[in-house]
Amino acid sequence: MIQRSLVLMKPDAVKRGIVGEILHRFERAGLKMVAVKLIQPNEALAEKHYPNTEKWKSTVGQRTIDECEANGIDLMENVGATDPLKVGEIVKKWNEDFLKSGPVLAIVFEGVNAVERVRALVGNTVPSKAQAGTVRGDFSLDSALAANRRSRTIYNLIHASGSEEEAQYEIDLWFSKEEIVSYKRIHEDLYLY
Repeated sequence: MIQRSLVLMKPDAVKRGIVGEILHRFERAGLKMVAVKLIQPNEALAEKHYPNTEKWKSTVGQRTIDECEANGIDLMENVGATDPLKVGEIVKKWNEDFLKSGPVLAIVFEGVNAVERVRALVGNTVPSKAQAGTVRGDFSLDSALAANRRSRTIYNLIHASGSEEEAQYEIDLWFSKEEIVSYKRIHEDLYLY
């Protein structure tokens, strides 16, 4: 099943100069770029990128609470709230602020089961939990512990769409229809048709 997925190489990946190394991994895995641009996200784009639902914020908030409790971090001192929804709202703002902090390389990849394959290549959202061989496992330098102690988001290099529906929403948010290119790569004749 041919799918598209959005990948954002966040400001930490761009500023470290490792986007080429990361991009190579996706191409080597047979995924093709159908859209790419370097962009400095503004407030509106960063805000729309992260879901604004109670479910998303509560889930993110609870994960942050769990990480803080597991690491003996004072939630009120470092996050400023204890309610999962409120914590999620704070984390959403941290994420938005980080996304706006520098240039982002936005890419649409296309390929067989692209959403799942991209997620597998990227690794766990929390870099210290990401397996070796994944982008985050090999290149990320941050941890939830360091982020929560410093009252900021985790610098995890990259964003990858979590589902087909999320991918479609994100692609439409970051790219116009005219910016997406259709073409065939050589291996497509061998494997896809």
